[in-house]
Amino acid sequence: MGLFGSKEDTEDMMYNAMSLLEKNQPKGAISIFTKILKQDPKNISALYNKGLALNQIKKYSDAVTCFDLLLEINPKDAAAINNKGIAMAELGNIQGASECYDKAMEVDPKYGPSYFNKGVLLDKLQEHEEALNCFEKAIQVSPSKPNAQFYKGIILGKLKRHEEALNCFENIYRKNPTHMDAFFHKGIELAEIGKHEKAIEIFDQILSKHKDNVNIIYAKSRSKASLGMFPESLELLKQAISKNPKTIRAWAKEEKAFTQLHTNDKFRALVKL
Repeated sequence: MGLFGSKEDTEDMMYNAMSLLEKNQPKGAISIFTKILKQDPKNISALYNKGLALNQIKKYSDAVTCFDLLLEINPKDAAAINNKGIAMAELGNIQGASECYDKAMEVDPKYGPSYFNKGVLLDKLQEHEEALNCFEKAIQVSPSKPNAQFYKGIILGKLKRHEEALNCFENIYRKNPTHMDAFFHKGIELAEIGKHEKAIEIFDQILSKHKDNVNIIYAKSRSKASLGMFPESLELLKQAISKNPKTIRAWAKEEKAFTQLHTNDKFRALVKL
């Protein structure tokens, strides 16, 4: 055995650290990665995974340092550049994050996460059309992954392109029947195009398994109001408000579906209008 331990020791430590990451114990993993890097400062796998773990526990500056050390060794590691971008975005360095995602795309045009993360960043900046382009590229590069397709649907909804959004969520749910977020948003988009009965069927299906989900209760209340079923709508709205008073009251005050209830005493009392 050498002064800094054998290759077998390092492999054992890497195995243990990766096991901790899989068990969602990033702090323990970081401790082991740090020991490995004391023995072998240029261990790319340890640097990369320590950076990921640091991102996980929100130590973003330390994560950037890890990825920078790795990129000194291999400047064309698209995954490291991308994850450095994630850390920079969390630190509020939007320009730096955007540049990282662009650089990752440049060094590996087939690395899907960089397109996806650039899209998320642009969406937060309200640059929806540009975000949509990024998600389209992410879908082309990684067609089997639902995340980019899902975000594409969300943005299409924001752009009032509800039929296209509905198509997105239907495609995701057809291929991934356990993707409840896509199923829920299918219901939302059905409601947006006036198909409230079908939307309520979806909300009821989800509520049969997640009866306390405030977003679904509120969405069902909104569709019931749109159908003129005001007593049922108000009862659902009451349930939703009991679970999240501040948010649901704010939503209900602005919701067009509830406009007809603005003179209803029960509605006014519920939302404090």
